[in-house]
Amino acid sequence: MLTATNIVKNYGILPVLKGVDIKITKGEIVSIVGSSGAGKSTLLHILGTLDKADKGTITLEKQKIDDLSGRKLAAFRNKNIGFVFQFHHLLPEFTALENVCIPAWIAGTKKKEVIARATQLLTTLGLKSRLENKPQQLSGGEQQRVAVARALINNPSIIMADEPTGNLDSANAKELHQLFIDLRNQFDQTFLIVTHNEELAQMSDRILQMKDGRIIN
Repeated sequence: MLTATNIVKNYGILPVLKGVDIKITKGEIVSIVGSSGAGKSTLLHILGTLDKADKGTITLEKQKIDDLSGRKLAAFRNKNIGFVFQFHHLLPEFTALENVCIPAWIAGTKKKEVIARATQLLTTLGLKSRLENKPQQLSGGEQQRVAVARALINNPSIIMADEPTGNLDSANAKELHQLFIDLRNQFDQTFLIVTHNEELAQMSDRILQMKDGRIIN
């Protein structure tokens, strides 16, 4: 589903990624681990089209991402890639339901259809009674589940998660780990996760170790 070849990224004279190759198949949960500064988040952001490589090619669902730019790239990202970050980035003035709906509204999906799917997702994630709550009325674990529902709303090919449990206590982190497994088993959802959490990494199908801008195993 996702193939990246010889990804190189420099910030000024500092080399951050030094020729990274990666392949991910549908339904896999893949974790990227390594020390801080190894290039994990930079790689994730480039694969997610949030940043651009200096060199290399990326293909997602048979679409060569390097060929896209501007609105076409933004539309492709919105349709095919869901994101979950350490900090939830929920909009405080909107309810949980509205936060989940926003990417689908941006995509131009009919309002009634979007609300029905968002409601279904939040219900599946155990938040049926929290639809009208705003982020500040939710616990950290609940906010992260809203962020997961938002990532799923457009039926993305892949969800990319950057330290998704980094801001959660151990109980909520474990719950989120299991949620990823359940979503893969239920929907054949693909995940690429950057994490320092060894327990989350061990629940993955594959672990990719990064060091000094390269994948070493």
